[in-house]
Amino acid sequence: MAKNEERYVNVTLKSDPGEEKDEIIISFSALFKVLKRFLLIWIVIALIVGICIPVYYAAFPSAEHKTLSAVVRFSFDGIEEGKAPDGSLFNVNTMKSSIVVEKALKELGESTDKVEAIRQSITISGQVPENAYNKLTGLQSIYEQGNLAALQEMLNTNYSPTQFMITFNYSASGLSGEKAVTVLNTILDCYRDYFFETYGFNQALGSAVTVLDYKDYDYAQAIDVFKDSLNTLENYITNLSVEDTTRFRSIETGYTFADLTQAIQTVRDVNLDQIDSYVAYNNVTKDKNNLIDYYNYRIETLSRERTVAEETLKSLNESIQNYVKDTIVVYGGDAQESAQYTQASEEYDRLVAQKITAQNNLSTKLQAIKECQSRLNSLKVNNAASQEKMERVETDMAALNEKINELLQLTNTTANEYYTTVYLADAYSILAPASTSSLVSTTSMIKHAMKPTLIAEAILFVLYIGTAFVVSLVEENRKRKFVPAAAAPEDEDEADEAEDKTDATEEA
Repeated sequence: MAKNEERYVNVTLKSDPGEEKDEIIISFSALFKVLKRFLLIWIVIALIVGICIPVYYAAFPSAEHKTLSAVVRFSFDGIEEGKAPDGSLFNVNTMKSSIVVEKALKELGESTDKVEAIRQSITISGQVPENAYNKLTGLQSIYEQGNLAALQEMLNTNYSPTQFMITFNYSASGLSGEKAVTVLNTILDCYRDYFFETYGFNQALGSAVTVLDYKDYDYAQAIDVFKDSLNTLENYITNLSVEDTTRFRSIETGYTFADLTQAIQTVRDVNLDQIDSYVAYNNVTKDKNNLIDYYNYRIETLSRERTVAEETLKSLNESIQNYVKDTIVVYGGDAQESAQYTQASEEYDRLVAQKITAQNNLSTKLQAIKECQSRLNSLKVNNAASQEKMERVETDMAALNEKINELLQLTNTTANEYYTTVYLADAYSILAPASTSSLVSTTSMIKHAMKPTLIAEAILFVLYIGTAFVVSLVEENRKRKFVPAAAAPEDEDEADEAEDKTDATEEA
């Protein structure tokens, strides 16, 4: 009997006493029956929806989900201040420059028509350095405690990111997901070459040295061209050797910077000076009168430059003489034991360095004027050399030009290896390349499909409960209408018995 009592728990909704009598019977047992009847249907539909939505997101990902990301880091002197290796303002957006993107597409054999679309789809964002983040977090904590000075300190805190996230939304590029990953990683690799070429200075050095053709000049002028080329090479190597603290030796060329400097000095002292003396002593020239005019003009130009150098040196000497050095007072036990010392500041050291440079510049001008005057006097007194001597000079100059080009190649190769393996070895690194991992793709798909799937499942559950409620309500009240009013039992026991008979008949 307890089972029957639990089975017939009903809720009766009655109208107001003054209105016509109307009852709506809601049986919980009937509701549970309907829920059980529709349970399998609901489970099947829920499983189909739970599978179809993720599959749809995987097969037809929206534009916002077609996104790849990678992380790179820069580590060289000055990057914390936003400066490039050469001291200029560092611009990380060159990573997606048309030069880099086009080179990457060519390496992959892709059409370069997509260069601009890919560039527009890449965004680069800097990440806050850990030290700056910790400082800002600490200042924020102090500010929240009521210290207003911390707010001003937060506003004055500057930082330049050293780590960047590169995001590539390839929806507008026409690339597949796998191809987009390859393109982005190739762009990051190509930027490495672009970075070293831009800040390794090797390409600029080669252009500066080889841009002039000695055959376009008279022999004496060509000698000046060779001297400038050797001086440029020597100064470049000298700057590298100052930065080098490892006594670097190139694996590819076998040279150190000291070896290259010695080779340049040998070419200058042996090969170039021999040609220079032969040309000057024998008056070897293509056009004597034109060369005389050249030396006259050259002497005038050098004289003006000498005057400027003299005035610069004089100004620096006066500045150094009038410069007031910093004074340090050291106090002893009493006034008699106190002492004063002076020390030069950074500004004073800078003036001294400028003075040395100005002196060297003035000495170079004076030496050049003296050399040009000597050649001019020789041209005016002696006759021009024979054709045989001209041919000899041309042969010697061709050999000298070949030696200088060889030195240039050795210098560029050695310097490039030094920058990539020592000086800028860790300057640019890819911390997290774009990935083709199936696990990452699956995780991303599940993450993007989770929200709409949960919403759809919630709607199905509400529909399942609501449908079961309505169906059970309709069925229960339909059964009530089939029971004659006159035959209705007068007490609850008779009503239960009649209802049992009715259920038994329906089950039969």
